[in-house]
Amino acid sequence: MSNYELMVIFTPVLSEEDYKAIQKKFADIIKDNGGAIVHENPWGLKSLAYPIQKKTTGMFLVLEYTAPSDLNEKLKIQLNRDENVLRYMVNKLDKHAQAYNTRKRGNLNAEPKPVEA
Repeated sequence: MSNYELMVIFTPVLSEEDYKAIQKKFADIIKDNGGAIVHENPWGLKSLAYPIQKKTTGMFLVLEYTAPSDLNEKLKIQLNRDENVLRYMVNKLDKHAQAYNTRKRGNLNAEPKPVEA
């Protein structure tokens, strides 16, 4: 199991309830396919650097999770199917990125858990 980070930009016309529901939907997809959520960080409404589909703002969500590598393909299919998703990006985190994210969350003395290859 590897560590990954998913950043999704949703359309800004979502209501607060819809935004919460769509967060839960993608977290459940990860959990149902053998992954585990490490940290969830909803950024909310932010301005975009450039317009996407004629929209200048978007609702951001960052999920850090551990999962088998085949989960990412299933997740990408669901992200591409969802009409509320403007953009998404999945990054594989190395041990340095995991340590940085742990420190950033406030666990300054925490060591990252070793990942079995």
